[in-house]
Amino acid sequence: MFTGVGNGNLGTMASRTSGKGSQGTAGTAKRVGRTPGPAKKAAPAKKTAPKKASAPTKRAPAKKAAAKRPAPRPAPSPTNGVYRLVRAVWLGTAHGVGAVFRSIGRGAKGLDPAHRKDGLALLLLGLALIVAAGTWSNLQGPVGDLVEMLVTGAFGRLDLLAPILLGAMAVRLILYPERPDANGRIVIGLSALVVGVLGQVHIACGSPGREDGTEAMQDAGGLVGWAASKPLIFMMGEVLAVPLLVLLTLFGLLVVTATPVNAIPRRLRQLGVRLGIVEPAYEPGEVYEEDDERYDEQWREALPAGTRRGAERRRAPGDDDALYDHDSAEAEALTKRRRPRRPAAQPAMNRPMDAVDVAAAAAAALDGAVLNGMPPSPVVADLTQGVSVDRDRERTGTPVPGARDAERGDGTGKDRGAGRAGAASAGVPDHSGGVPDLTKPTPERTGDLPARAEQLQLSGDITYSLPSLDLLERGGPGKTRSAANDAVVSSLTNVFTEFKVDAVVTGFTRGPTVTRYEIELGPAVKVEKITALAKNIAYAVASPDVRIISPIPGKSAVGIEIPNSDREMVNLGDVLRLADAAEDDHPMLVALGKNVEGGYEMANLAKMPHVLVAGATGSGKSSCINCLITSVMVRATPEDVRMVLVDPKRVELTAYEGIPHLITPIITNPKKAAEALQWVVREMDLRYDDLAAFGYRHIDDFNHAVRTGKAKTPEGSERELTPYPYLLVIVDELADLMMVAPRDVEDSIVRITQLARAAGIHLVLATQRPSVDVVTGLIKANVPSRLAFATSSLADSRVILDQPGAEKLIGKGDGLFLPMGANKPTRMQGAFVTEDEVAAIVQHCKDQMAPVFRDDVVVGTKQKKEIDEDIGDDLDLLCQAAELVVSTQFGSTSMLQRKLRVGFAKAGRLMDLMESRNIVGPSEGSKARDVMVKPDELDGVLAVIRGESAP
Repeated sequence: MFTGVGNGNLGTMASRTSGKGSQGTAGTAKRVGRTPGPAKKAAPAKKTAPKKASAPTKRAPAKKAAAKRPAPRPAPSPTNGVYRLVRAVWLGTAHGVGAVFRSIGRGAKGLDPAHRKDGLALLLLGLALIVAAGTWSNLQGPVGDLVEMLVTGAFGRLDLLAPILLGAMAVRLILYPERPDANGRIVIGLSALVVGVLGQVHIACGSPGREDGTEAMQDAGGLVGWAASKPLIFMMGEVLAVPLLVLLTLFGLLVVTATPVNAIPRRLRQLGVRLGIVEPAYEPGEVYEEDDERYDEQWREALPAGTRRGAERRRAPGDDDALYDHDSAEAEALTKRRRPRRPAAQPAMNRPMDAVDVAAAAAAALDGAVLNGMPPSPVVADLTQGVSVDRDRERTGTPVPGARDAERGDGTGKDRGAGRAGAASAGVPDHSGGVPDLTKPTPERTGDLPARAEQLQLSGDITYSLPSLDLLERGGPGKTRSAANDAVVSSLTNVFTEFKVDAVVTGFTRGPTVTRYEIELGPAVKVEKITALAKNIAYAVASPDVRIISPIPGKSAVGIEIPNSDREMVNLGDVLRLADAAEDDHPMLVALGKNVEGGYEMANLAKMPHVLVAGATGSGKSSCINCLITSVMVRATPEDVRMVLVDPKRVELTAYEGIPHLITPIITNPKKAAEALQWVVREMDLRYDDLAAFGYRHIDDFNHAVRTGKAKTPEGSERELTPYPYLLVIVDELADLMMVAPRDVEDSIVRITQLARAAGIHLVLATQRPSVDVVTGLIKANVPSRLAFATSSLADSRVILDQPGAEKLIGKGDGLFLPMGANKPTRMQGAFVTEDEVAAIVQHCKDQMAPVFRDDVVVGTKQKKEIDEDIGDDLDLLCQAAELVVSTQFGSTSMLQRKLRVGFAKAGRLMDLMESRNIVGPSEGSKARDVMVKPDELDGVLAVIRGESAP
């Protein structure tokens, strides 16, 4: 027996040892590229004796197994059949029960999520009843013992609160089933709260341990309290354990109530207001509650009976969500009504109605608030007097009934003497019914967008989180066709008829600011006939801002752009949430706005590659700059894009101070701005040196090679290659820079715009004075992309766009975008971002990382030198001549010719320059000039010539 045991041990040890040897050898063989087969053969050579000892033990099981094979055959048992029957019944029952439970599981997966949540809530409620019976009334039996062992043993004295906690969770699931995102937060908060409280209770009860017995621990904080407090007491004592547990309890309470620490005073104040302890603060808008209610009642009483009944039917229970959003409509209507307006002169009530009156009445009839039983704004409410609302008749293009039904019934539409009023009134159903709305539908946002990289790993083990698009507000749906559009179509048709022009309106596209009507000309009709009617068209539609496009790019039609009476705002968040923006991850993709066709405009600054933004005061230029910067911050990390912001106004870009994308603090001094542009030129030259040295043509190719390890430094070089970020230079007011240092600024801008595209440097120039002395010909020739907002004159429009058009824009974001390579500009409404949105995104970026500035941006290689203009390009020769004359104390023109190898004219000019600076005296004929400067004063003279301060 002893020997067998020993052999077995030796065999086991030998197998383990041989296994380790084979693993180690196999690892070595794998590293040198050999197969692990020979390693297994070589491993037993180290310990041959254990392997021999283990050989009998390995063969023995094989012999025993061979001996056991014939054992069941000799004598079959009479109970074999019974055993098999019982076994079959048992397995069949198990399979049946399993199938039942599997079917129940599949049915549970098919249940409605609301039923699942209700089932979970009822399960928690039943569990709370069982725990309450076991802890409050000493339930007898196995269930009571189990509750006492689990609940009382875990929570100790606070086991009485366990059913209350379970019941509260069940009630929350029943009342708020649509908030599953808060479940994780509540579980974490409750866990921290329970652990902290039980730990404090356990310490307060004397910290009993396992050696004191189970009853002692149950009378304290239970097993959870013991586990929470014992390690803290062992490591740092009760003095520090109690404060830590109190902090843990406070943290759990804040997490459960979703209360940040900085919001505690506000929450306490709200609690005091509810309890009546603190007086409520003044809330703007409370003054209007009584007025709003009185206004609603008056408006509903003024509605026709049919309209009131229709509104009540539409507001029936169950149809609110499907038909209309009452809260948003009411908020919009009240906002419009509260807007302060100056009292304007009211037109005479007995004057004849014209096309504008009919269009306003029709627009009021189609107003969404009126159609859904909500009060419109006061202006629209006044226009609805005498105008009935019938949705079915408006959909089929039936004329809107108004105050002139009798006149239309008398056939005044045929009378040309009635002028535009009669023509417009009679022409609405005839001419506008067949004109299609060609506006592009608003892109759907319900689809699943591509995953957006929110967490990005930067160099230096820094994790940078991009700002969430939820920080940007969402805009409402785009407005569609209204009766005002039909009235304008009728007015245009009447103008063409009166002036005998064979043209017809074939469609229109409605944008946020203007609507473009497409005009198709008849055979042998010149386009000039339409352009000549510009003033007549403006008079017909009662709008001075009419712009005619002849022709529309890509169409055989003439476009007439007319401003909308109800403009809509384009939010930056809506543009950045597009699927196109989510699919394109280029860091220089920016949002511009929404065009006249209803589509969103986005542009890649890397493909522009430089852009000129110009417009008068209040035209939307600053909002466009804010959208550009915000788009870059939302989509790019500081490792992707670095920015140089130049703000001579000192107030436009201060909101972005301290963001990590800045490569230098915001520059407000025009002289330092000129030095920063010179630094950009030097940075561009350095980047081109690297591109040339490594053989790449664009900075993207170089960065890709650095990231993949293809670009390597020469041997012996200590430099570490890193990808170059895009450098975005934004100058908010070019005119201020051109006034201070026009020559240096122009030279730097021209050099950057000519060469910086491949180096990843892009320039955005903004100015509100686009004159020829600010936007020079060299700058225009090298900045291919233009973005023009409303200008004050035709000359400014020609400076920006090289064509007219910007002088007819209506301001507040209405602009013309002319990208590189385009022949015709695109009219668009610029996106808008509020100050609160900018502040939120800036704060998010600041929280991620601090900015890293470079010190050499606003400081050149040398101080700025003021060189006299009369020296020109002869500075070096003049210094050499002065040094020669002063050192030899001999002022001779012929000596300068010989020593400097210049002609007589150049030597004479140098001598005159030295005479004007009191280095030599006046000419005395053929004699040499007197030298006025001593040799020890030579350094000071040379410093004055170079424009430096004298030593």
